[in-house]
Amino acid sequence: MKFSIFRYSKFLAALACTFVMSSCQDFLDVTPKERVSDATLWTSTGNADLFLNGIYGSIRGPIDFFDHGDNYTDNSISQYLWAGSRGLYVLGIETPNTLSNLQQWSQFSKIRACNVFIANVEKSKLDEKWKKLRLAEVRFLRAYFYSILWTTYGGVPIITDVLDRNTQGEEIFRARNTDDETFKFIVDECAAIANDLPVKPGASRAGKGSALTLKAWCELFYASPLKNPANDKTRWQNAAATFKQVMDLGAYSLFPDRGTLFYEANNNNSEVIFDKTYLGGTSIGNSRSGYQPICFVGGTQNSWSGVNVTQELVDEYAMANGLPITDPASGYDPQNPYKNREKRFYQDINFDGNIWNGYESVYYTGSGSLNEVDFNFGSTGRPCTVYHPLKGIETQFYVNGDNKLSSANWVIFRYAEVLLGYAEAQNEAAGADASVYDAINQLRKRVDLPELKKGLSQADMRTAIYRERRVELCFEDKRWPDLMRLKLAEKLIPGSVHTMKIEMVNGKKKYTVVPTGGTNRAFDPEKNYVLPIPQSVLDQNSKIVQNPKYGKN
Repeated sequence: MKFSIFRYSKFLAALACTFVMSSCQDFLDVTPKERVSDATLWTSTGNADLFLNGIYGSIRGPIDFFDHGDNYTDNSISQYLWAGSRGLYVLGIETPNTLSNLQQWSQFSKIRACNVFIANVEKSKLDEKWKKLRLAEVRFLRAYFYSILWTTYGGVPIITDVLDRNTQGEEIFRARNTDDETFKFIVDECAAIANDLPVKPGASRAGKGSALTLKAWCELFYASPLKNPANDKTRWQNAAATFKQVMDLGAYSLFPDRGTLFYEANNNNSEVIFDKTYLGGTSIGNSRSGYQPICFVGGTQNSWSGVNVTQELVDEYAMANGLPITDPASGYDPQNPYKNREKRFYQDINFDGNIWNGYESVYYTGSGSLNEVDFNFGSTGRPCTVYHPLKGIETQFYVNGDNKLSSANWVIFRYAEVLLGYAEAQNEAAGADASVYDAINQLRKRVDLPELKKGLSQADMRTAIYRERRVELCFEDKRWPDLMRLKLAEKLIPGSVHTMKIEMVNGKKKYTVVPTGGTNRAFDPEKNYVLPIPQSVLDQNSKIVQNPKYGKN
């Protein structure tokens, strides 16, 4: 973790590519030169905002639009043998020297930028009202970056000053803070700044709801089995109380049409609490629709097909009558498995026979389709399952590969997650009371599902909440941290994931659930609930202790 003198010119030059919060012309109007000197930067709010825009722009979007975060879980897999999710993580062989896209140590460079901003703005003569707001925003961003590090590695060094090797020497190398200390720093920061942030901050800026939701999410993680083996109820109570604060703001509501919630036209809708901005047609465009969906349609390749959905996720979608497919009264027919499913299934999943972009999606074995499933688990480069995502996929941006055409934002926190988090925390703290039912039923009502059955036990409600959470938040980079915090990864990552084998028999399709292959998936509960710290970090800073079972420093 070696820090050199911060080069403003290098950082600011990158802003011309990000320009996340302003137009390109706005940036150019700040100063007529390519770079802003340190002497100039902190003497005007316009120039300082330029620096802040760069921090916002540095927020990581999805773990990867192509080898998506859900590929590291039981929700989906990559059809490509070389993908990091398949070649490293799910095999249980990630080491400090062989790192997947889950790695997050680079958040420290963003934390440094936050510290630079805070130190310079605090001592500047800029408008006090502006300073109060912007300092709260940057403290939120710093807490957010720390939350990613904490959920990935556990305790990490808490650094709030600007490190400079030239003046501080070896003092810049800091040891890791404890897990509890890191958690406390994050939630204390969120609590301290929440009232300095506006309830309605404007597009893609941090507001009061952002700070409270981040605090609640970290409290939920801290209350979950990974961090709370003794099941201290006060932790669940704290999380529920903070989620309730977000609900009581009255600033958010469920967007009526979940199917188009993530479309470019619906950026910053009523459900969005915090997001990362993209700008289509530039280097910071969104390529989701060229990376994830079905590869070939109408004989033309329009996507890299990087996300193949598993049968495990498909089976979590209820029937239209609200019952899970495992319920004998649900009406589920294993030989007509896609009929009468809940609305979210048709919003999220492309399947054999579905009409997509004006053409029928063909996956069945023997069809001759280039989308025909590959039961050799990727040896041919064809899909490994008979499903692809539809969530957030827009036909006008359905152009093969890294097209960067879409301006659809990446939603980091939304109101549905607040309702789900409140329901989970409140159920664990007090059982399935009326407020738990109300939170979950709001989500079900939006997609025309009946309310949950009354009188559920705490355990039955827990099962219902887990199912709702998995379905509602699929493909939003939420499944991996959920598997970690709930300690479900050791059960659900190892072994095989499944797909549907579809064969034409006597002119009629026959459906059989089968393994996809790749049965060497593994997860070691003694070490894999946190990631290894990169070896390059250990080589530079001898004070950093590696996470257990990943070898010595």
